[in-house]
Parts: sequence; structure tokens; C-alpha cells
Amino acid sequence: MPAGENMALVRRFLEARVKADLNAIEEMMAPDFISHGLRPGQQPDREGYKRQAAEFVTAFSGVRFVIEDQVAVGDKVVSRISGRATHDRRELMGTAPTGSEIASMAIFIHRISGAKIAEEWGAGTGGSELMRQRLEQERIERERVEQELQVARSIQQASLPKVVPQPEGWQITPFYRPAREVGGDFYDFHPLSEGRVGLVVGDATGKGVPAALVMSTTCGMLQLAAQASESSSPSEVLERVNEALTVRIPSNMFVTCFYAILEPRSGTLSYANAGHDLPYLWHSGEAEELSARGMPLGLFPGMSYEEKETELDAGEVVLFYSDGLVEAHDPRGEMFGFPRLQALVAKHAEVGALGDLLMEELYTFVGEGWEQEDDITLLTLKRSAPLRGCANRRVAHVSRSSREAVQ
Repeated sequence: MPAGENMALVRRFLEARVKADLNAIEEMMAPDFISHGLRPGQQPDREGYKRQAAEFVTAFSGVRFVIEDQVAVGDKVVSRISGRATHDRRELMGTAPTGSEIASMAIFIHRISGAKIAEEWGAGTGGSELMRQRLEQERIERERVEQELQVARSIQQASLPKVVPQPEGWQITPFYRPAREVGGDFYDFHPLSEGRVGLVVGDATGKGVPAALVMSTTCGMLQLAAQASESSSPSEVLERVNEALTVRIPSNMFVTCFYAILEPRSGTLSYANAGHDLPYLWHSGEAEELSARGMPLGLFPGMSYEEKETELDAGEVVLFYSDGLVEAHDPRGEMFGFPRLQALVAKHAEVGALGDLLMEELYTFVGEGWEQEDDITLLTLKRSAPLRGCANRRVAHVSRSSREAVQ
């Protein structure tokens, strides 16, 4: 074919491509057409080329181009084109539509055989511009996520107590380490009448701002419920908060919570549990679970919570904790686990600084390069003075409930 006819064929081919006229494109392609400029993973044949043309046009509006220069040599035609289009319809090359106009330059080489387009080579700036937009979108998304995490951290930190109560003869030691992707861990203390102290450890499901908001809401409700009636028991507090949360948090979220009331003078600890990990009570070299039945808060209305009580003698320790400790994994995928934690409490609780020791054991277990998956909360309660006017003794748990225990 003469050079002029070859150039005219290429102009028609490029126009059909911009319009995504697949029938015209197919008519102008040789049966064995090969494209050397498709993206990785795309087939270089006729069907792959048509798919690419359709993807391009359906992602942009206002597509227009100009052939700036064109030269024909032998069976090849070289074209230099400029184009503009608005990326506003659909994702392309992993880049979401921005509504912005993209200007590009490209050079195409087409080989003509038997009055058909047999091969195409192409290179241009359109793909690099899309990649630039994609990187910018990723940067904006990273900034958004980091801002959300900062908001979540602020909410969580503002909800945690600033002062730790220290009743005479007792040591209360909290430890809190948030994960980078903030979870819903919380702990709190409630000053009650006659020197009693309410202690709470809990965990709202989820991560980030939603978990932080639910956690903050729960903390406030627990505080109000505990102080609304000075005679409230742990089970009554959980029942009231559950009723309030059920209608105020998303249906796919809930809160686990262990609530206890300490009477420092007698050493009595009464407690109820809303689906939280069971604390360990250390005495005489053993670590036993403080178990009480109850569903997590916010799932179902009308729940009752089993209540129990025990007395702590001098030197005895209770460890409250969140699942961020027991669910931590080592490099092989093994969990830290409840048996390991219980054994460590049984062996080391008497020594003191139990929280520090447990964290040292955790760091040894997970090894270097560990990425913390969830918040870690530890709260230790230790009786450091003997019961006044009482012989040293171990008192069995006494079970009671403000309403019928959860079945």
C-alpha cells in the first residue's frame, strides 16, 4: 500500500480506538494482530487489545486526541499524538476516578500487512499520570487513616482514669499498651460510699474510631450506673448498662466487661462478668479463675448477670486482663494462651510487679519484630495487709444474683 494509504488506515484505527468502536477496530486488524504495548497480564492478541480499548473509554469522558505528526516508512507508520480526557467514570489501573483531566503524549508504531494493522508498539505518558494519581490517592488515604487513628487514641486516652485509687492496705496497678490500630480496651475505677472501690476492665469489639466511641460510651454508662445507686451490686450495674447499650450501639458491636466492687476493710471482692476473659486469683501458690456467667453488653436486652464474691487475704493477688495478651502470636503462629498465663500467675504473682513480669514474658515469647495486634490491658489488685480482726483464711466463693442467673 502507498504511504498515504497506510497513514490514513492508522488514523482511522486510532479514531476507532478512541471511540471504542470495536467492530471497526476488528475490521482493521490482521488475523494475527499482536500488540506490544499492553499492560502485564493482558493478552497481546486481538481480543486483549479490544478489551483494553473498551476499559479505557469506559473510564474516561470527553476523550479527544490530535495527531501531531505522522511518518510512513516502508510497512510501518509512526504517529505522535496528544490527547486529553477526564477520568470520572470508573477505576483504571487501580486508580479511582478523580474527575480531573489528564493530558498525555504518546508515540505509536504500526506495521501494515495486506492493508491491515498487523502489529502495534506504543509508549506514552497517560499510564504514568494515572500512577501518579494512584500514589496521591494512597497518600491521602494513609493520612486519613492516621488521622482517624489519632482521633481514636485521643478518645481512648481521655476515657482512661487519670488517678489510680490506693486504699489503705491495697495495691492497684494498671498497665495499658495500645496497639497501633487502636482497639476498644478500657479500665476504670469508681469511688463508692464507705470507701468501696469499683474496678472495671473491658473491651469493645472492633478497631479505630468506632471501637473508641463505643468504649468511651460504655465507660460513661458504667460510671453513671455505679454512682446512681450507692447500694448497687456488680450485677445490677451490668444489667443497667446492658439495657442502655443495646439500643445505642451498632448491632454488630458489643462490649465484654468484668466489674468488681472491693470493700477494702473486710477484703471482700464481689464481681459479675459480661463475657470477659476470666481474671485469675492467686493464693497459696495457685491461680484460680474468678468465674461468673453473663453475656457481653449490648447484644440482647433483659440479660441477667451472675454475681459472686470472695475475700482476699494478705499477699493475695487478682489479675484482670484483656485478650490482647493471651491472643498474641509468636513467629510460628502459636498463641500466648490462657494456660501459659495461668501458670505464670501461679508461679510469680507473689513476687510483685506482676504486670511487668508478664510483659517481659510476652516479649520473649513473640520475639523481635513483633507487631502488636491488639490493645493489652493488665490490672493487678493485691492485698498487702492482713484482714483486721480476722484469722488468715481462704473463703469459698459465695454465689448470688440480683435476678435469675443467665442460663
